[in-house]
Amino acid sequence: MNHQKPLIEINNLNVEYWQQGRWVQVIERLSLQVFPAETFGLVGESGCGKSTTANALLGFAPRGARYSSGEVWFEGQDLLRLKPSALQKVRGRKISLVPQNPTTALSPGMKVGNQVVEVLLNHAFSRSKEEARQRTIELFRRVSLKSPEAIFNKYPHQLSGGQQQRVVIAMALACDPQLIVLDEPTTGLDVTTQAQILDLLRDLRSQYGMAMFYITHNLGVVAQICTRIGVMYAGRLVEVAPTRTLFAKPTHPYTQGLIASVPRISAPSRRQSLLLKGILRRPDLPPGCQFAPRCDFAEEQCFSQAQQLIEVGPAHQAACWRWADIPAFKERLALSPIAIEPSLSASKPNDQPIVEVKHLQIGYGANRRERFLKRKPTIIVDDISFEVYPGETLALVGESGSGKTTVARALNGLTPYVRGEAKYAGRHDLTIAVDQRSEEILRSIQLIFQNPDASLNPRQRVSKIISRPLAKFFKVTGEAARERVERLLQDVRLDQSYYNRYPDELSGGERQRIAIARALAAEPDLLLCDEVLSALDVSVQANVLELLVELQSKRGISYLFISHDLAVVRSIAHHVGVLYAGTLCEFGKVEEVFNPPYHPYTDMLLKAAPEPDPDHVMPHTRTDIGLLDQSPNTACPFAPRCPVKVGEICEQITPPWQIASQSHRIRCHLTLDELLPRQNKDYELKIKESIE
Repeated sequence: MNHQKPLIEINNLNVEYWQQGRWVQVIERLSLQVFPAETFGLVGESGCGKSTTANALLGFAPRGARYSSGEVWFEGQDLLRLKPSALQKVRGRKISLVPQNPTTALSPGMKVGNQVVEVLLNHAFSRSKEEARQRTIELFRRVSLKSPEAIFNKYPHQLSGGQQQRVVIAMALACDPQLIVLDEPTTGLDVTTQAQILDLLRDLRSQYGMAMFYITHNLGVVAQICTRIGVMYAGRLVEVAPTRTLFAKPTHPYTQGLIASVPRISAPSRRQSLLLKGILRRPDLPPGCQFAPRCDFAEEQCFSQAQQLIEVGPAHQAACWRWADIPAFKERLALSPIAIEPSLSASKPNDQPIVEVKHLQIGYGANRRERFLKRKPTIIVDDISFEVYPGETLALVGESGSGKTTVARALNGLTPYVRGEAKYAGRHDLTIAVDQRSEEILRSIQLIFQNPDASLNPRQRVSKIISRPLAKFFKVTGEAARERVERLLQDVRLDQSYYNRYPDELSGGERQRIAIARALAAEPDLLLCDEVLSALDVSVQANVLELLVELQSKRGISYLFISHDLAVVRSIAHHVGVLYAGTLCEFGKVEEVFNPPYHPYTDMLLKAAPEPDPDHVMPHTRTDIGLLDQSPNTACPFAPRCPVKVGEICEQITPPWQIASQSHRIRCHLTLDELLPRQNKDYELKIKESIE
């Protein structure tokens, strides 16, 4: 039991939103405490109320929201009762926010340094503009931004996602706050950049003793950084415990299901979501335990009687009156059946590849003046080759900027400059632009974009969005189209109630399912999946993964699966290609790529991935992680960052392919024996020296 006085305390909070002509409760009887110098993690599915809780900690009520009852106590004041002028003295000065998307949080027309200066001057933390400028440069240095003076004068679009997030963190730190609220600060970042941000936050906590309230759906992240965790479901806390206790002995059935939903690199499993049935549907919630409709242990009393948090162990609370009767988590996991087991090798020896790529070069063209001067385009992807077979999943992994999305856009005909050979079904040329392609190719290859918020028309209903491919490719309209749309909704596990909804009436996971249904409406043979799971919580992610595997099993669809989540890749892919700066550095079957020998870059990616296990210690990350050079001038593009670089040969001579097996190859000057980290005693020492 923590005997400290809470830094901030939420008491019996109820929050409502105005939806479809009535007030709908989204947070119910919420009480929690955050203590000085602790990192409290709040996890749960999309729509459970995590971000609404963050708003409450800042005393902020978005348009269409109201606090019907409850208090948020900070320094003897109820933040929900303060006047706007008094709140302004708290927000940014004593409690600051790091939002999920730094791109929208930063003003695009203002240099990032001036944006931090503005915060310092507004709160009178700095007495002059020059003092604020020096403070900003020091903050940029504190968050490990290289060349802080140069960064000061850059606009947000001139920075990478990781650099933008560091600027936002620097802004949150500007006035030395007592509490930082972090709302999904690493969602959408690749594993290496995420590892650096987590390193940074740990260092800041140890140096300055500030408290953090960390909201995320990534259980691997909370396992690595949080000291205590609260699990939220449909606006109620269902379990609160110290981090190690929660992962070792999750008590509530929902917590057990969440942890079981997380794919792991160290122990790949196809069991995701089997302990967590269905999805959160707020209109169907009973007055009692809101998790009861999805719970394997629910009894009649559960549906009618609301559950309160009760002590189930030291500093461990759960909202379940049957907690003592529920089997231990490990026991439930061991007894759960495997859902859909994809074959380890989807392709057969006599199969012809559905897509064959040889020496592909992709770039973005010059502007009108540069074309007149015959200036060459900027090359993003250079000399890559791979094949995708029917019913197979090929995953491309790598840091942001490595060229993954560029490959998908090229295969879909959306990039202006493509050279080399790319064939579909052995006879269709994929190097031609999308507007020159036949109807057959347009139908057969479908692209699912990363962000459904941007890819779905907000002014069209779900029925119109999904029926568009039916009308275009099959001339299906009217009642026949309605029947097909309803079947497609069932395929992505949504019911008919979604037919007339608009995208803004759906959660992130539901919008992504609509995007998948729209792609499936064309009955494609190849789906290009561009980070389709990156913004989804673990349970929805697990359901979508299971859905993709099921669709592949039923329809024989091939996937080009682009992701920075290596655990997800290991659970769904048959083959994996590792991209760095537009070049393939490793390629092979999934079980080969995830086991030694590794390319040094693959090894770095694997080490940077957080596991949902507090005992899994992530190595201290390299200081250059996430700073991928977009125009490497060395023969091996990874050479400037490689911890085991041989010497000048890496910079001057293109590395050869080392053949580890018939299906596994690694592009490196080191021999296969030297690439076995477990057998090479000098390897870890070299990495340690390169970090220091």
